[in-house]
Amino acid sequence: MYDKIVKISNAMADDAILFAQKLIQTPSLSGEEKKVADLCIAEMMKLDYDDVFSDQAGNVIGIIKGSGAGKNIMFNSHMDHVDPGERKNWEYEPYGAAISGGYIHGRAACDDKGGMVSQIYAGAVLKKFGALKGDFIFSAVVQEETTEMFGMRYLCDRTCPEKGIQFDLMVSSEATNLNIYLGHRGRVEVEVMTLGQTSHASTPERGINAVYKMVPLIAGIQEIAAQLPSHRFLGKSTLVLTNITCSPGRLSILPDICTISLDRRLIPGETIEQVMEPLKKIITQLSETDPKFKAVIRIKKVKETSYTGYSEEVEKYMDPWLIDQNHEYIQSAVQSLRAVGQNPGFGKWDFATDASYVTRKGIPAIGYSPMEEQYAHTPFDRVKIENITKAIAGNAAIAAGFCGLSKS
Repeated sequence: MYDKIVKISNAMADDAILFAQKLIQTPSLSGEEKKVADLCIAEMMKLDYDDVFSDQAGNVIGIIKGSGAGKNIMFNSHMDHVDPGERKNWEYEPYGAAISGGYIHGRAACDDKGGMVSQIYAGAVLKKFGALKGDFIFSAVVQEETTEMFGMRYLCDRTCPEKGIQFDLMVSSEATNLNIYLGHRGRVEVEVMTLGQTSHASTPERGINAVYKMVPLIAGIQEIAAQLPSHRFLGKSTLVLTNITCSPGRLSILPDICTISLDRRLIPGETIEQVMEPLKKIITQLSETDPKFKAVIRIKKVKETSYTGYSEEVEKYMDPWLIDQNHEYIQSAVQSLRAVGQNPGFGKWDFATDASYVTRKGIPAIGYSPMEEQYAHTPFDRVKIENITKAIAGNAAIAAGFCGLSKS
């Protein structure tokens, strides 16, 4: 069975690489994914997926239907990417998809289009191979890079229930270099504002400078950051100031509002209350010692709008998650990958992924893909061609082992 999976994957490799180039040559910044969505739909229809559609948020779904006698598996990618930045920093054109040194080069090759190709073509391998017992489901979501899980929320909360889609395991295509990733820390973005009073800068005694009021608060935040706990596998919790602004932000006027953004990474067991409590405690202490100190704190919310026009306000919070390497689904994946000649190790992401929302729903998730994390969001963005072919076979093997095949 697994030898045949490898054989079919190798036969499809050239088409897969051409598709990867086409995706990389198509810009798809967050909120501008329509052209890539159309490419994915057309490719899955060409590859004879049983059902292909997009939802109201712009997510794309393709299904290879099983007989109903096995578990269902969802493979997930995201269609958006970060801005390429300055062209002068790139050796290759960001949207050129040049092939050199065994790699395809270009923005989103590593994050996340190389993985998208390997997942879509894995479904095609299984379609040619034989009848699955469970469903093979591919999903490509919008606006992952904005880190509010906007597209994934809609997929899980609206599309899957409306379409009767159920799955027992999700495989994320975020970069793993053919290893199996078991989880990552959570993330919450906290916004803190100190409030003052404007005055002319020539008479500062008549006002309250909100920026100055922020200084002792920042010092307290640094003390909190130094005392955060660690996890044996996922690493240390962190608290980092990532942005600071003030308003009115004009010459000759004291600012009456100063706002900072805090990036807080959580390990399993930490709660939102545990994140907010020490920050609120600092604000209370400063208020008690300084009658002119006023501050407000909140978890940041943003309004996202997809290329379809669908809008929703979402909270910038992602749960931590971790699946045990001895879990039966992990062992099934390892055995399947070994059967196609791969020897995966275990790892974790330093960043957060959309798998956070799936695991919040109580569905296990893992990561597996051809890309190398070190190239993500850099002007060296690339994916190894050999790894794409291996990942097509690897994804197909994971699905075949998990869902089961009616015939070989």
